[in-house]
Amino acid sequence: MPALIECVPNFSEGRDLGIIRQITARIESVEGATLLHVDPGKATNRTVVTFAGVPEAVVEGAFRAIAEAAALIDMRKHSGEHPRMGATDVCPLIPISGITMEETAELARRLAERVGRELGIPTYLYEAAQPNPARKNLAVIRAGEYEGLEHKMKASAWAPDFGPSMFNAQAGATVIGARDFLVAFNVNLNTTSTRRANAIAFDVREIGRPKREGHPLTGKVVTDASGQPVMVPGTLASVKAIGWYIEEYGIAQVSMNLTDLGRTPLHAAFDEVCRAAEARGVRVTGSELVGLVPLGAMLDAGRHFLRKQRRSLGVSEEELIKIAVSSLGLHELAPFKPEERIIEFRLRDTGLSRLVGLSVRAFANETAAESAAPGGGSVAAAVGALGAALGTMVANLSAHKRGWDERWAEFSEWAERGQRIKEDLLALVDEDTRAFDRVLTALAMPKGTDAEKAARSAALADANLGALEVPARVMRTAFAAFDLIREMAAQGLPASASDAGVGALCVRAAVRGAWLNVRTNAGGVKDRSRIEGILAEGEKLDREAAEREAEILAIVERKFS
Repeated sequence: MPALIECVPNFSEGRDLGIIRQITARIESVEGATLLHVDPGKATNRTVVTFAGVPEAVVEGAFRAIAEAAALIDMRKHSGEHPRMGATDVCPLIPISGITMEETAELARRLAERVGRELGIPTYLYEAAQPNPARKNLAVIRAGEYEGLEHKMKASAWAPDFGPSMFNAQAGATVIGARDFLVAFNVNLNTTSTRRANAIAFDVREIGRPKREGHPLTGKVVTDASGQPVMVPGTLASVKAIGWYIEEYGIAQVSMNLTDLGRTPLHAAFDEVCRAAEARGVRVTGSELVGLVPLGAMLDAGRHFLRKQRRSLGVSEEELIKIAVSSLGLHELAPFKPEERIIEFRLRDTGLSRLVGLSVRAFANETAAESAAPGGGSVAAAVGALGAALGTMVANLSAHKRGWDERWAEFSEWAERGQRIKEDLLALVDEDTRAFDRVLTALAMPKGTDAEKAARSAALADANLGALEVPARVMRTAFAAFDLIREMAAQGLPASASDAGVGALCVRAAVRGAWLNVRTNAGGVKDRSRIEGILAEGEKLDREAAEREAEILAIVERKFS
């Protein structure tokens, strides 16, 4: 999956739905940016918009939305309960997958510079995008709000990071930054007592509870030299929490905001609330996620609960999610639908997995149809994925074999490796067909003028090279499965040695089949210097694959005797 980021801009308009629709339409006009949620508030006169996609598209969508908000919202006429200082009050970028926080922060800085330069809006950086520690906190930057902004900007210490230092009366100022994904997570309790739920929340939240003299509930609050309460920290870092009663469900909950999943992941927060609740005679019955959650958080939770059971972690993505949902009790209050609640699933382009999403029968029928694609390259990748899957199966079965309890982690590591290889090969099933489609697109380009001929020739050369590189990747990826399959043939469950043998045959077929495709597609690349290394590597992998296959089959034959 490509790098993905989320953007959650807050606009200072929550009552005029026409204005809100015009702003969100600007986001939707950007290909690669997907609008996920729009939450207008009348009392706050503020709308929180959530969209996500590939980084370049999200940054462009944010810029267009900020420009539209500046044109449509007049801060001189704005009032609302929520603190604010501009038409686009705050615009955070959030890394989701395939991108680091620093890379996301750099995108935020580039967006802020463009907003200041092209739109003339004073722009401040915050959180990870802000190098000045004194200006990282949003509340500090927004102190004084719009009404105090003109005076505040006159102080050199509060000159904007980008854009004019002159007050923009209509648009106000904008705060742009990068922060971690915030997960709103509520844990259900078998009590209706808000006081008990609050006590558990204070036990776990990072800020903890005020220190008291004598009795922990009724004693006098201890204060520091400045008169502020001295706090006894809770057990979970980067967690805000409170207890409340939900009349709709008839239960109390510990309601948490997890602000840094790297420090406190979803499963750690759940386990700790379970521990704190039990210490107070209360039982956790399930939990509830509010809004969207990153795929990684669910996969990590699934692995965590499997690890606690000393079971293999090398299962499919779907199985890990199922384990996480069941272990966290996410289905207690309402059905949890991963396709709707996991952010990466909301962003998946189903067209990019056209073949992999088919049934075996449909894939075979599609291959047999009167068209050149899918062809040998896609089938080679699919066969390789099946070979890796067989090796993974043997590893998972071995991890659960009676009497091999102490070896579960060893086999689990092999199974996880096999899952990664399998997933990579499945992605290449469709990638091979897309590479062929790019060749057809290049062939269809006009070739009337000299310029058109040159453009067509260049596009065809690049497409032919791509059509060669994809099966080369199939060869490398499939070959990597031999280590797994050999280990399972030699050390895995004896009754499944034949399965490892079939896996070796599949992987050998994948490597050999992909090599035939490499050689076929090499004929379309005129510049041989671009493919000499690929051809040399392919010849070597094809030769060694035959040797590895023979070695594994010999091990399997010995098992039979």
